[in-house]
Amino acid sequence: MQLDVFDAADAVAEAAAGIIAAQARSAVRERARFVFAVSGGRTPQQMLRLLSREDVPWHGVHLFQVDERIGPPGHPDRNLTGLRESLTANVPLAVDQIHGMPVEAVDLDAATESYERELSAFAGAPPVLDLVHLGLGPDGHTASLLPEDQALELTAADVALTGRYQGRRRMTMTYPILNRARHILWLVTGHEKAPMLARLLARDRSIPAGRVNQSHARVLADRAASGRDS
Repeated sequence: MQLDVFDAADAVAEAAAGIIAAQARSAVRERARFVFAVSGGRTPQQMLRLLSREDVPWHGVHLFQVDERIGPPGHPDRNLTGLRESLTANVPLAVDQIHGMPVEAVDLDAATESYERELSAFAGAPPVLDLVHLGLGPDGHTASLLPEDQALELTAADVALTGRYQGRRRMTMTYPILNRARHILWLVTGHEKAPMLARLLARDRSIPAGRVNQSHARVLADRAASGRDS
């Protein structure tokens, strides 16, 4: 897994936007479509704002969510709220190109199956995403694959529900679909992430992030997260 270290989080976000734009151009040129999934977070929102200024063939882009909190539409806890504010309000993406997780459904189990079908419709069966953006939590979680959660053990589902974490249940992509992705792009910033980044790079499978396929992965980190800022 490639590691690139930048001086600050702003530079991480800028580099990530450039990488995603290049991957989008390549995918649309080769397959007429770029299907990618994004996680939430402050640095990713900055990445998406910068992506809106890049040379991206938006007509061929389909945007999915890696994970989402169960909550009402427009709630500030929702990743989709930040996604719309950071990116989709600023680029020519049609409604049917933005695939939000159906976390407002009454039947959430049926909603996970519906999202799996939507992924298959745009990324094949089984779905193969062109690029997945992931973050890293101070407890070693990624997406909403949380320590000791039952979703960690799923092998036959691409989307699952989690238990309650920080006040909310979540819907998340699982290891099978993450590990099939053509490219995985990690963004890791902040001092509090340094211990878990070291464990991720060491392929420590005792943390949720350590079980994600590293063969097509790249980590963009700031100096604080890398432990190189002293």
